Amino acid sequence: MINRLKIKVRDLKKETYTLYLVYKDSRVSWWKRLFLGLVIGYSFCPIDLIPDFIPILGYLDDLVLVPLGVLVALRLIPEEIFLECREKAMEEKNQDIPIGRKTVVVIIFIWVIGLGIIFLWILDLLKIVLTYFTIKIFEF
Repeated sequence: MINRLKIKVRDLKKETYTLYLVYKDSRVSWWKRLFLGLVIGYSFCPIDLIPDFIPILGYLDDLVLVPLGVLVALRLIPEEIFLECREKAMEEKNQDIPIGRKTVVVIIFIWVIGLGIIFLWILDLLKIVLTYFTIKIFEF
C-alpha cells in the first residue's frame, strides 16, 4: 500500500509540473492560467491552509485540496495542449525541476497580501465588537 501511495505522489508531482508547463503556454486563457497558478502555487507552497501539526485535519489539505485542484485544472485544459505539455514533462523528468526565484517571490507576495487582508478584516471585526460592547457598558 505504501508503494502505491509513493507512486501516486510521484504521479501527482509529475502532473503538477505538467500543469506548470501548461501555465506557461500562451494558448491557455488568462482565467485558466489564474486557476493553474493558484493550484501550482499552493502545491509548492510550504505554508498550508490547515497547518500539518493539527491532527488529521493537517494533512487533509494535502490529501484532498491539492489532488482536487489538479483534477479540476486537468478538466479545464484543452487535451492537445495538455498532451504536448505532458510529453515535454516526460522528456524533462530526469532533470531537476527548479521553482525559480520569481515563483517563490510571487507565492510569498500572494500569502503576505492574503494575510494582510485577513489581519485588516480581524481588526475591523474587533473594532465592531469593541464598539458594541462599549455602547452596552454605557447603557447601564
